[in-house]
Amino acid sequence: QVQLVESGGGLVQPGGSLRLSCASFGIFFSVYAMGWYRQAPGKQRELVAAITSGGATNYADSVKGRFTISRDNAKNTVFLQMNSLKPEDTAVYYCNAHRVATMADYWGKGTPVTVSS
Repeated sequence: QVQLVESGGGLVQPGGSLRLSCASFGIFFSVYAMGWYRQAPGKQRELVAAITSGGATNYADSVKGRFTISRDNAKNTVFLQMNSLKPEDTAVYYCNAHRVATMADYWGKGTPVTVSS
């Protein structure tokens, strides 16, 4: 059974930092592209950052220079380091695993992030 389990969300003040983790179970992690998405209340889910199986990364313009995605294939885990957080970063953050060759696509249940003073 495939599971993606996010952790690390919470309440943080503007300008603060959080590190999200997503541990995967039941997939051959190293061949999957991994992504972090977020969904704010009343808005559509959007891509925040992604990392390919080869380590190439891309980011939404709104988080470039503030967020960093990374992966540890030995631990089957992907991370999202979030710095200089803003109130508009408030959302539920979801982890995604995608394999282009098979079109396999999996989602975690999300971890909430609230940026507020």
